[in-house]
Amino acid sequence: MTEDNGSTAPVPWHWIDTPDRLESARESLIEASVLSVDTEYDSLRYFREKLCLIQVCDGKEAYLFDPLAGLDITFLGSLFGDPAVLKILHAGDNDIRLFNRDYGFSFRNIFDTHRAASVLGCQFLSLSYILQEYMGIEVPKSKRMQRSKWETRPLTEEQLLYAARDAYILFDLHKSLEKNLSAQGLLDQASEVFASLENTRWRDKIINPGGFRRFEGFEELSDRGKACLERLYQWRFQKARETNMARFLILADEGLMALCRRPPEDLPSLEETGILSSRQIRDFGKEIIDLLSGENDAPEKE
Repeated sequence: MTEDNGSTAPVPWHWIDTPDRLESARESLIEASVLSVDTEYDSLRYFREKLCLIQVCDGKEAYLFDPLAGLDITFLGSLFGDPAVLKILHAGDNDIRLFNRDYGFSFRNIFDTHRAASVLGCQFLSLSYILQEYMGIEVPKSKRMQRSKWETRPLTEEQLLYAARDAYILFDLHKSLEKNLSAQGLLDQASEVFASLENTRWRDKIINPGGFRRFEGFEELSDRGKACLERLYQWRFQKARETNMARFLILADEGLMALCRRPPEDLPSLEETGILSSRQIRDFGKEIIDLLSGENDAPEKE
């Protein structure tokens, strides 16, 4: 399939979710000396970001790999780690972290367009701004698309076109930025920055033990309220990690503070506050009441 992105040639792309399609993509990509790499992931709804789409482009066609299809994409790891193959990314830190976490992949020979623009002194570093600044291309970024549910299957045509375009367009942007770096004698400096990205690895989130003290209104709480807030704050982090659910879906900051200003004594009074949804009360209500009453200790601090 193809997309006309309005500024360059149409973007051919392929959806890869079966072994046959995977093999076809492999045969094409292993011949490439330059690849652009991008991902779409959900960092809003999960404690640990969920990798939902992998985009790899060889400059001619974009291949959209479905990481939820259970395919063996080991060959991509070989390409990413091959110093003879240049990998173009944009702000690729988290992409590299997710590949490292989910597949054990590492990267060698990187050109990061975000870092390149930074070395050049670009004022703003969003992809849309850099494209406008260095290529005169206006490709507005859609917050709606960025925050869409990328784990939903099937993906919409709009989502697929959006993902393919971002990978495809990095090729021309790389050429423009490399030319500018060379003209200003900054290639060596940029190369050092790119090389530092090769050491990026996944690290699990850890709690900030004193983070609850930064909540707005903390100083106005009673001593009991402050103790309740510390217990709930630690419990929420542990619960989010156990369930792989975003912390705000367990209990939002505003809800934490509201409960600690006037701690309810039992489930009926907790329901009456209207602070928690019926799902939250069903799943977490008893634990919250126990923590507010001090009957159960909060999880140990990290």
